[in-house]
Amino acid sequence: QVQLVESGGGLVQPGGSLRLSCVASGSSFRSNAMGWYRQAPGKERELVAIITSSGRTNYADSVKGRFTISRDNTKNTVNLQMNSLKPEDTAVYYCHAEIPLGSGMEYWGKGTLVTVSS
Repeated sequence: QVQLVESGGGLVQPGGSLRLSCVASGSSFRSNAMGWYRQAPGKERELVAIITSSGRTNYADSVKGRFTISRDNTKNTVNLQMNSLKPEDTAVYYCHAEIPLGSGMEYWGKGTLVTVSS
């Protein structure tokens, strides 16, 4: 059973930075995609960024140039460095994994709250 555990959320002022981390356990990670989604109050969950086990990345247009996704396959972790944060980035951020890649088998973390406010 794959388990995803997020950390790193919190309160930050506009223009500030946060780093989210997600540790995965319970499966082989040789071929997979991991990433982050977010859900703001009253809105649907949306993709933020994903990264495959080969290092290919994809970002939502709204975060390009501000957020960077990375992974450490030796530690089964995926990180999201968020810079120049805006109030509209406020949301619950969920770690997501598709294991194996292309299988349609998805896993979710419980989420971590990011609040951008002065």
